[in-house]
Amino acid sequence: MEEKYIRQDLNIFGMTCAACSTRVEKSLNKADGVKQANVNLVTESAAVYYDPDVISPDGLIGVVKHAGYDAKEKMSKAEKDEILAKNFQKEVWRFVISAILSLPLLLTMISHIPGLATTSFAHTVMNVINPTVQLVLASIVQFIIGYRFYDGAYKALRGKSANMDVLVALGTSAAYFYSLVEYILQMTGQTDMPHYYFETSAILITLILLGKLLESYATSRTTESIAGLLKLQSKEANVLRDGKEWKVPLEELRLEDILVIRPGEKIPIDGIIVSGETSIDESMISGEPVPVNKKAGDDVIGGTVNFDGVLQVRVTKRMEETVLQSIIRLVEEAQGVKAPIQRIADKISGIFVPVVLGIALVVFITWLLVGGELSHALEVAIAVLVIACPCALGLATPTAIMAGTGKGAENGILFKGGEHLERTSKVDTIIFDKTGTLTEGKLNVTDVFSTDERFLKYALVIESQSEHPIAMAINRKLAEDGVQTDGVEIGRVRAKAGHGMSSVMDGQKVELGSYRYIQAITELSEDAREQVESFMQEGKTVVLMAIEGTFAGAFALSDVARPEAVQAIRSLQAQGIKTFVSSGDQTVVVQNMADALQLDGFFAEQLPGDKSELVVKLQNEGHVVAFVGDGINDAPALAASDVGISIGTGTDIAIETGDVTLVGHRLTLIPETVELSRATMRNIRQNFFWALAYNCAGIPIAALGLLAPWVAGLAMAFSSVSVVSNALRLKRYKFKN
Repeated sequence: MEEKYIRQDLNIFGMTCAACSTRVEKSLNKADGVKQANVNLVTESAAVYYDPDVISPDGLIGVVKHAGYDAKEKMSKAEKDEILAKNFQKEVWRFVISAILSLPLLLTMISHIPGLATTSFAHTVMNVINPTVQLVLASIVQFIIGYRFYDGAYKALRGKSANMDVLVALGTSAAYFYSLVEYILQMTGQTDMPHYYFETSAILITLILLGKLLESYATSRTTESIAGLLKLQSKEANVLRDGKEWKVPLEELRLEDILVIRPGEKIPIDGIIVSGETSIDESMISGEPVPVNKKAGDDVIGGTVNFDGVLQVRVTKRMEETVLQSIIRLVEEAQGVKAPIQRIADKISGIFVPVVLGIALVVFITWLLVGGELSHALEVAIAVLVIACPCALGLATPTAIMAGTGKGAENGILFKGGEHLERTSKVDTIIFDKTGTLTEGKLNVTDVFSTDERFLKYALVIESQSEHPIAMAINRKLAEDGVQTDGVEIGRVRAKAGHGMSSVMDGQKVELGSYRYIQAITELSEDAREQVESFMQEGKTVVLMAIEGTFAGAFALSDVARPEAVQAIRSLQAQGIKTFVSSGDQTVVVQNMADALQLDGFFAEQLPGDKSELVVKLQNEGHVVAFVGDGINDAPALAASDVGISIGTGTDIAIETGDVTLVGHRLTLIPETVELSRATMRNIRQNFFWALAYNCAGIPIAALGLLAPWVAGLAMAFSSVSVVSNALRLKRYKFKN
């Protein structure tokens, strides 16, 4: 989005089907100042990107209301849950009352079954539940209980669209008013063989209400992942103030507060340990099952569990800035952004209802001409209208996306949106950054070769200005060896991406970096060249120094692949994905790594720009490319790739970087990410099949007069439930790794 556009989340109330959400979305997208709007039927929410100079949040709400629905600015989960709970309770009572009133009408229908029609049971029913009683009961269900369908249909038609409410209102009204005419004719003596369909309209409304209740219950379970994350958060914290320990609500914590956390307690909020040692269970955030040892100076994450030590922790983040809140926000946003495949369903739903109305009209006229019976033609047309409601189609994608992203969040896999989840399923090539991604990232200096006595102290001075893993390893080694830097005068340190660092020390230019970089600016002696190349032949990373263009020394460092790297690579290759490593390291080092892990290829001595060019090159060859990096140094490649996968640990994770963020540094999360995305897309296709199968099979059957309207209503209701139930299977998905 352009910078001037900001995001506004809205809660939408009153949507009943895909046509409703499509209507709201179209209205918002047509509004002046709106760049893009995505409406989610399942979460009853909208994510709107708008220009605040053109339209306000109140203006957006006004657009929704004009479309016939209610909206509010995004509420807290507690507020929304309270409203939804009240609405659900109303729906329950509405269904119960409708069922009680419809039951006598159901008995009249049963009494007409061949074999029962002449029994004393049938006579008793027809005497007690006479036409007048039927009219009264049906009228209450039709116009009081069923008012919502008339209201929804009116608003939809006013907005020049048609939705499920239109179909239900038309179908039930046709049955009711036909029966009303027959009742008047009987009461005035103009007919003694009336055809009543009061039970049809009442039972249809009751069944549709039941379907909506079951659907609401099932779809609410797709949001359990967010509810589970929220439960990780403590309600209170023990804080030290004025030398005393106080228990205060989490909302009252301030930055720099000192918290006391005892064994078995949750870490209330993100912070840094100021005293104490312990092991912490971070599995609920990262998915890593092994407790992490922590000591003074280490970061801790809110929601994780302190195992065995008493800690004092200084608060470093506000509630809304914590890792847990970032994850919750990311999951909520992901569930509100549509996958491209959803737009197919939206288009189908947008034209489906008008087409169904046309089919029902043709069927009605055909049966009227062929059979000559108005009552039967009407019954068949009603069945067509009801069986064709596209509710299941509208639920097919969002329920699966919500279940899939929720399952991912539970396992440390955060998709930024449905579109990224869908794109991940198509990935056929993955490029890994090497240092810190495929490897432990904990380089150790194994060899030191020096030709100048200033080499070590200059190296310590210049590398202390960097937080790169190589610099940290050299600093650690030189500090352990007791190297002193007293008296060294240093100028500004300049970093050359992909090459190294340079500065002026004691009036002389000092350059430290890769073999390629130093070789280009100085001539190495035969001994120095042989030594450096021997290090490289061993697969070690080599860092060289030149002082005033003269070679001064070299460090050799080694890193090892992560223990789970082989398993992750094998799993990806088993899924048909090509795997490569791209690194700025020397060719022999990268090649050794690629050979050890049996990767499909490698790219060495890569500058940051080279990595992004490599991604584009593979894309031009027709590949769907994912790049896996730390989310910071590899930003160009992450941005250029079809799917940028940012991998990290704890509070260092770059939540906002990449299309997919992996919480924790377990490489097996990567094949699990692809596996989950493919399982989700497979689930969506299954949902589409079942949703359309009900309609495609049901409409012809109903059109042939083989489906009673109440059976059509039951089938329509359970088509939605079956689709949601299928999506919920993702919550029980077992990874193959």
